[in-house]
Amino acid sequence: MKTIFLKLFFTSLCIFAGMANAQTYPAKPIRLVVPFAPGGSTDLIARIVAEPLGKLLGQSVIVDNKAGGGGTVGALEVARAAPDGYTLGLTTASSAATNPAINPAIAYKPLTDFTPIINMVASPNVLAIHPLFPAKDMAGFLKELRAQPGKYDYASSGTGGIGHLQMELFKNLTKTFVVHIPYAGSGPALRDTVGGQVPIIFDNLPSTMPHIKDKRLIALAVASPERVAELPDVPTFKELGLEPVNRPALYGIWAPKGLPAPLVAQLNAAVRRVLQDPAVIKRLEATGSRVVANSPVEFAAQLKAEYEIYKKVVDAQKLKLD
Repeated sequence: MKTIFLKLFFTSLCIFAGMANAQTYPAKPIRLVVPFAPGGSTDLIARIVAEPLGKLLGQSVIVDNKAGGGGTVGALEVARAAPDGYTLGLTTASSAATNPAINPAIAYKPLTDFTPIINMVASPNVLAIHPLFPAKDMAGFLKELRAQPGKYDYASSGTGGIGHLQMELFKNLTKTFVVHIPYAGSGPALRDTVGGQVPIIFDNLPSTMPHIKDKRLIALAVASPERVAELPDVPTFKELGLEPVNRPALYGIWAPKGLPAPLVAQLNAAVRRVLQDPAVIKRLEATGSRVVANSPVEFAAQLKAEYEIYKKVVDAQKLKLD
């Protein structure tokens, strides 16, 4: 009986402490750890949201780029931080699902070492080819790959990244074989694909879109709930009968494990308000992204689903770190 009383006492104490923190939070600037270098899609989305979020909360939200390990270095820094609301992380599929799925040695557990707060936006991914590739649509592309298995290479932003694992999922579903060429980021991967050194790339649409518009790359399909307005003639993977590949990239916010529930609710509500601002929506949609703004429970379920599907890809394709 005494043990039960003590548990109830300490539970109540934690709840009251969380409520008190929420009433005074934030009392100093907040650090938003972005697990990739400046200039990419992840960094861009973080900065679009950080400034108005800081104004709404009354304290600056400082973007802190901690690149490395395909998003895992920054994620680990968040996992090890105090759960006080002053260190948050920009969540991506690479840091939360694909890299942990392929590398069990990562020093954090994506489903238990963080507090999910919100998935802010979803951004399409795209399968694209160099204009000299001997096909111009998905039917011709698949015919060519099946006729010459192993002849062609594809570029990705790196082993364990979302482009790598989505292409491996595509290969598994279509029973095709192309060779993976990992790069240190989407910038160099795009450069070599546009330059013709590699004929195929699976990448995030915001970084690929300028090359598609300039006809330096041909988009075959997008991973998006519906066709992208800027590319009305490009089908989704779902339309092509490849619905499992139809998974846009996620960009959310998480915190260290144990963040008090009142702070989770406060941060979720604040970010949702920012994402209702027409100016913010316009800037996000210009990247090819769409606002999601879901609940912490919904985001947690989404992260679990992402991890599980990519773990199945890793097992089915027998993928290992290069």
